[in-house]
Amino acid sequence: MAVFPGLILAFILAIGGQWLSDLVGVTWMGLPKSPISAIMMAILLGILIRNTLTLPAIFRPGIRFGLVRILRLGIVLLGIRLSLGEAGAIGLKSLPIIIGAITAALLIVTYLSRKLGLTHRLGTLIAVGTSICGATAIVATAPAIAADDDEVAYSVACVTLFGVIAMLVYPFAAHALFSADAFRSGLFLGTSVHETAQVAGAGLVYEQYYGDPEALNVATVTKLVRNLSMLLIIPLMSVLYHRKSSAGGAAPKWYTMIPLFVIGFACMSLLRTVGDMGEKPFGLLEPDHWKTAVTWTKEFAEVCLAIAMASVGLGTSIRGLVAIGFKPLGVGLFSAVLVGVVSFTLISVLY
Repeated sequence: MAVFPGLILAFILAIGGQWLSDLVGVTWMGLPKSPISAIMMAILLGILIRNTLTLPAIFRPGIRFGLVRILRLGIVLLGIRLSLGEAGAIGLKSLPIIIGAITAALLIVTYLSRKLGLTHRLGTLIAVGTSICGATAIVATAPAIAADDDEVAYSVACVTLFGVIAMLVYPFAAHALFSADAFRSGLFLGTSVHETAQVAGAGLVYEQYYGDPEALNVATVTKLVRNLSMLLIIPLMSVLYHRKSSAGGAAPKWYTMIPLFVIGFACMSLLRTVGDMGEKPFGLLEPDHWKTAVTWTKEFAEVCLAIAMASVGLGTSIRGLVAIGFKPLGVGLFSAVLVGVVSFTLISVLY
């Protein structure tokens, strides 16, 4: 199949990341467990290969498949880590942070874009992509505000660049800023890193460096709630745009903006909730068998995410960013920093 070459390459990089992590931390440093994140090594290996070698076109379908399908499967399977009650509690606590970050980005970034001479559409796309869910939000918003192909490409490149940087830097920043509080660190990662893949990567890096899975759990739920804000924001952007212009298309139907992997995550949480009830899970299984199944599902989810993170690295082209120009990149950087500052401030005040 067409996806096999790229998937195999991503899988090899995921294994290579683990090997390098053990080589540096265990073999060279002599520690019982490597302090170097295997996920981070896989991402960096992917970026290195993508930007130093010319990858044949045969690898592209598999890299894309890993970045989209395998990532979503991994996110769905992560739902087994939390009951519905736990996921719902995290989602409620994340709402004020999400609302504050999105509001600040939409108002301030679009204003700054106009002052710098960028089109209103480009500024809106960068703001939406940074504050909601990266390229997905950009692609969904573009038809609603009649954005052209260049504006979409520029905004996607901006959120990709600064999202990857945030994915690699923010786990350490969060651990320091929030005094090793994994819950608050997870809220920060879930509200300030752009793409779903990048949030998952940041959460995994935090877990591998600091040995606390709570940050990944909180970051994942927070990001999924953040993704659902597209249901409100994209129609709103369409209405505001049409008040100023007669051009453009209609906003997508509301149900098309609900990512299926969000529903899948909730279903896995429901499965965990029901399985944990009573003495015998589902009235059929032995408790030890259920615990083993949960453990295997968690481990398989992390394998899927490792492959997806290698695909993130393989899909990050630094050369492609040069043609964008300094103004869009400047707005993208400002937007990323703004969302991070707002997120940090609100978490510090509220929690």
